[in-house]
Amino acid sequence: MTLRPVTPTDAATVAAHRFPDARDFPERPVYATWVAGAIRDGRYLGFLREDGGEVIAGAGVTLLHWGPTRGDPQPWRARVVNVWTHPDCRRAGHARTLVTACLDAVRSRGITRVSLGSSDMARPLYEALGFTASAHEMTRVLD
Repeated sequence: MTLRPVTPTDAATVAAHRFPDARDFPERPVYATWVAGAIRDGRYLGFLREDGGEVIAGAGVTLLHWGPTRGDPQPWRARVVNVWTHPDCRRAGHARTLVTACLDAVRSRGITRVSLGSSDMARPLYEALGFTASAHEMTRVLD
């Protein structure tokens, strides 16, 4: 098995990980175009796990220029996204390996704040990697 960084040519694969359900297929081309540019610009870092040349898992981080905040002069934040493992390969540590690679990549850039959204199924993995749940995040969609 190999672990390698994503390249712009992997954009369709990353988009498939982000939108794995058939109902979301129409979303893939737009995201693939965006992520290819973000990889080129260094705003998206990601890794793929391959077995025999076939991608079996992937994960990435989107880098966000947040600006310095109280108590933290580092202007960048990272958000873990697109964590996906082929159903036949789950529970074998691939997601842990990939998310750890993402954390190492952002750490090497001096980024200290990392967030993610989690399903109930994935929460124990992220907690084991040091993430804590927050009750403070709220969102709103503007008209």
